[in-house]
Amino acid sequence: MTSPSATSYTIPKVPDIIECSIEKTLDVIGGKWAFLVLRELFCGTRRFGELQRSIASVSPRALTSTLRHMEEKGVLIRTVFPTVPVTVEYSLTPKGEDLHQIVKEMKLWAARWT
Repeated sequence: MTSPSATSYTIPKVPDIIECSIEKTLDVIGGKWAFLVLRELFCGTRRFGELQRSIASVSPRALTSTLRHMEEKGVLIRTVFPTVPVTVEYSLTPKGEDLHQIVKEMKLWAARWT
């Protein structure tokens, strides 16, 4: 099993000044599929196939790309189990969990305005 230890994460600092830079958040979250991946992972750990079935319109290639990007940005952890075939699970890091309130607010906005 490969996964970073719990001590490899740092507690985020409270910024002195908050820059008006939504681009940084969007760079971390990534493309349009990331929000749907987040939605699924807020409910708990998922395997690739589970994510693909839950997000019916995403192609395997787009899902793979999204998961890789989110892993590189530290939003999720990819854990590989040495089984035959290999089992891979995805779960959110504390950084990823911290996005829950943002996504929740977006859902509330959509419920009010669309």
